[in-house]
Amino acid sequence: MNAERIITGLLIFGVAYGCVIVIAPFLSAIAWAAILTYVTWPILLWHRRHMGPVAAALCMTLLSSVGILVPLVLVASKGLAEAPRVVTKVTDILLPSLHLPEVPRWLARLPLMGDEITRTWVKVGQDLSHVGQSLRPYAGDIAQSVITLLVQVASGGLQLAMALFIAFFFWLSGDSLGHTIRQLIERVALHHADRMLMIVGGTVRGTVYGILGTALVQGVLTGIGLAVVHVPEPILLAVLATLMSVLPIGAPLVWVPAAIWLVAIHHPWRGIILALYGVIFISGADHIIRPIFISRGAQLPYLLTLIGVIGGVLEFGGLGIFLGPVLLAVGYTLTAEFAAGQIAGRSETPGDHEA
Repeated sequence: MNAERIITGLLIFGVAYGCVIVIAPFLSAIAWAAILTYVTWPILLWHRRHMGPVAAALCMTLLSSVGILVPLVLVASKGLAEAPRVVTKVTDILLPSLHLPEVPRWLARLPLMGDEITRTWVKVGQDLSHVGQSLRPYAGDIAQSVITLLVQVASGGLQLAMALFIAFFFWLSGDSLGHTIRQLIERVALHHADRMLMIVGGTVRGTVYGILGTALVQGVLTGIGLAVVHVPEPILLAVLATLMSVLPIGAPLVWVPAAIWLVAIHHPWRGIILALYGVIFISGADHIIRPIFISRGAQLPYLLTLIGVIGGVLEFGGLGIFLGPVLLAVGYTLTAEFAAGQIAGRSETPGDHEA
């Protein structure tokens, strides 16, 4: 009898291990498809009320492809074509103009500090001229780095295409699959199952809405600001700002260099306007919009967000930008809930004994 149990256990373990090996190459696509399906499930239910299950799943797949995959491919292809020209143009404009104007008279006449400020101003201006000439040979390397980044984004598009293909079947058979997963969690977590499912669901929705919503808003605001002050390629830079906005410090990596560039090419007021606009509106959106989107989910600390993005990209490629923070948010929330439950349980014990 014991031998039969051991053999049965080994067979089950072997089958499970084989399933993991087969599924492993598609884990990131499956995870992203599951997140996309769960977040958009209310939209699917609306479509089901007006058409059949197959047509609704197909409609969701087409809408997701148009809304996610097509823009990604267009941006990547445009970026690959335009990146060398943009880097060369910016280099030709910026580096020769990389110098400070004469020190303002009112600044030079300041008591006690005027002479020292003038000497420092002149020294910085001389250093800038040398820096500009030193950076020129690296323009080609910068262009190559931009192209490499865009190629990685394009490869993420292939993974996203696979995720959308898998999501079609999740949208089609999500009811039975969700019921099976719920039964499995109930067997493992017992009476805590409902609480765990509520936590996981709210965290996934809140994190995805927070990341995507904030990134899209900051990208649009960045594009508007760049277009108003006449920065070249505002659409391409806006898309780049959208991608960078996933990081805690994302959008400023785009609009701060643009503001500095405007000042360097003798458009100081445009640079100042862009800087103020970026601080008040673009960066302000992160502090206003993100909490609204994540209000039903987890307030993931910035450090975990950064680790989630970087670790997700290293492990899952382009999809890891969103997958990493979502997984960490779920783990962080479940850990916090478990710790709170343990503390509550221990705090009640002394009172029970006293009673």
